[in-house]
Amino acid sequence: MDPLSFTEMTSVFIVLFLVFVFLGFYGARFRKGNLDQLWDWALAGRKLGAALTFFLQGADWYTAYSILAIPSAVFVSGAYGFFGVAYQAMVFTFAMIFIPKLWQKAKDKGYVTASDFVKDKYGGRALPVFIALIGIFSLVPYIALQITGLQAVLASMLLGTVSSSQIAEISLIIAFLILAGFTYTSGLRGATLGAVMKDVLVWIALIAVVVATLFSVGGFTTGIQGLPSKYLTVSPSLAAAFSTSMLGVVVSAYLWPHNINAALGAQSAKKLRTGFSLAVLYSIPLALGDMLGIYVNKVPAAMNFLSNFPAASRGIYVIPSLVITLLPAWLAGLALLGIFIGGLVPAAVMAISQGNLIARNVVKEFKPGLTEKGEATIAKWASAVFKFVALAVVFAIPATYALQFYLVGAIIIIQLLPAVFLSLYTNWFKKEAIFAGTALSIIVGLYLVLQANHFGRITTTLYPTPLGSLYIGVIVLALNLLVTAALSAVIPGRGVIPQVQVPGGITSPAKGVDATSFGASRASILDKSEKPEDSMNKQNTSG
Repeated sequence: MDPLSFTEMTSVFIVLFLVFVFLGFYGARFRKGNLDQLWDWALAGRKLGAALTFFLQGADWYTAYSILAIPSAVFVSGAYGFFGVAYQAMVFTFAMIFIPKLWQKAKDKGYVTASDFVKDKYGGRALPVFIALIGIFSLVPYIALQITGLQAVLASMLLGTVSSSQIAEISLIIAFLILAGFTYTSGLRGATLGAVMKDVLVWIALIAVVVATLFSVGGFTTGIQGLPSKYLTVSPSLAAAFSTSMLGVVVSAYLWPHNINAALGAQSAKKLRTGFSLAVLYSIPLALGDMLGIYVNKVPAAMNFLSNFPAASRGIYVIPSLVITLLPAWLAGLALLGIFIGGLVPAAVMAISQGNLIARNVVKEFKPGLTEKGEATIAKWASAVFKFVALAVVFAIPATYALQFYLVGAIIIIQLLPAVFLSLYTNWFKKEAIFAGTALSIIVGLYLVLQANHFGRITTTLYPTPLGSLYIGVIVLALNLLVTAALSAVIPGRGVIPQVQVPGGITSPAKGVDATSFGASRASILDKSEKPEDSMNKQNTSG
């Protein structure tokens, strides 16, 4: 790229980034509430209508790394990489089964996290803290993965410049300082406004690069002629791996704390369902974008660009290579900024959800007298620190390892299915059984990962079985369900604390049940008055 075009591209990138920063800090004034209360800061006061829910869900799920990684998988592995297209179309359908019901319970009883639901349903301290810790530690590799996507964007933009790696690292640090600032001040409101901008730019970017690539290669059919057969069909030996990997992602998607956090910010269950229904539309441009992992082989300029990177990591640069070589400089800057903030927005929501878990489900368990303002303050600072922990992880390990750590994280997070989603529909499970099943499945899952990789470098999360190679997360989820069901059948007593409904929709202990064993964080202070957050929601009912 000539100096003039480089200046044009980077100028557009920087100007649009400044607009994103403004929106992030302006979030503190958007549908203003009391940001000293955790539920208001973390859930945007539950004021997000259908349109904002659509944008936030799209930003939270279709991230910088998903935009880059699935075309990368297609480029490297061929048609097998299209399992990402299948799960993109199924994720929101699966979420519709559970998330609106969880939203309604959260609204009625004041939940901010899934661990709040577990605490309220099963009581005690051990299980909700355990569930919270699983979410906290699983998020570290996930946010680290987003950062590798940001690195790919910066590395592509700065290719050929002096000290490009140092500039990229400094740029990342500055971006995360700004992100930490507006997340602290604006919470989910700032992330939501950023999500609107991100989604608009990503739609423009994906449509532009798909059209430019198809024009360059001569159309869909011409673009695949003469390419290896791996790009056209999935090997029968990989069919089980394809199906179980897809299933694992679909089931685990809305067990991730940040996805639950974003969903709980919706204004109503109906608007949440509408947002989910519309979010499926993202699978269309992303499916076309995934095909660029094939067509890039027919674009000489892009392949020449990719030759500047090590062969093992070229896949992640497929989309940036096409953006930079086929689009006008100004449009390339716009597209790359869209992908870049496509990593920052979910990183913000991940940090918020992690802060919620630490403040509400860990610290408050051991410091029950913590005020609402103190709770919010802890969450804000924890979210800021979390971003830089993840940034340090990325600087310390190669991107390849970050990807595998994410896949291991997904194996762990999917084990929350009985504790969270299934427990929405049944009172049969015992908390001791859920704890044992979840813990055992995580231990076995980690062992199978190590064994599948011969106790060396982690390069796969598939495990060979008589049925073919299967995703380890699905294998140990089956073990989890079996153990939880079996133990629930033999453990005496009821697994759920009996509850009664009081005005305002908050549950309290049934007569004769001690409030401590009931376990709800607000049980000892409940009265028959309306909750503050309900009155706040009534002030703004527009979508």
